[in-house]
Amino acid sequence: MWQIFFGSILLSIIHALIPNHWLPLIAIGKTEQWTQKETLTAAIITAFAHIASTIIIGIAVGFIGYKLSDAFELISSIIAPLILIILGLVYIIIDLLHANRHMHAHLSVNKNTKSRLVILASLSLAMFLSPCIELEAYYFQAGTLGWMGILIVSVVYTLITPSLMVLLVYLGMRGLDKFNWHFLEHHMRKITGIVLIALGLMAYFVH
Repeated sequence: MWQIFFGSILLSIIHALIPNHWLPLIAIGKTEQWTQKETLTAAIITAFAHIASTIIIGIAVGFIGYKLSDAFELISSIIAPLILIILGLVYIIIDLLHANRHMHAHLSVNKNTKSRLVILASLSLAMFLSPCIELEAYYFQAGTLGWMGILIVSVVYTLITPSLMVLLVYLGMRGLDKFNWHFLEHHMRKITGIVLIALGLMAYFVH
């Protein structure tokens, strides 16, 4: 369980740091002249819209892992870790190929849209429709340990990712958005891939 716990923390932090999850909120807030409270409220709503879809799909994936692990020892000891390793390799390969398409959808909004509610709804929908793929794979691994594993991933993700996203938006309004996030944005896939491979190897070798 401690592997699932610390792995969930690591993936949740890495996921929240993805610049296109929170930098656009700062830009939109400034463009639309939102107050700090309005911008942070938007960050909270869009963050929870994002984790909602991830958790819904994750529970379903975790349930599959749970059911399969009851019948096959092979699932929990080899296949689940292998899925993490393969997904990690895919992330690294995409990064090395300098793919222009991000694994996560960018937050975006039509410049002609002026209503704050419409903007907020658009951002929330965009985030809801782009669940965290790497965490879904981790749900499968967690599911092999039963419902407690699924619960651990869900709780950790719910607490860490939105909190960190909102914190980054707040710091961004204080000037953090001036920091050069280019390297992190364009190499986040490689970082994520390395972490997934490490978690997969740990799950395989440590039982």
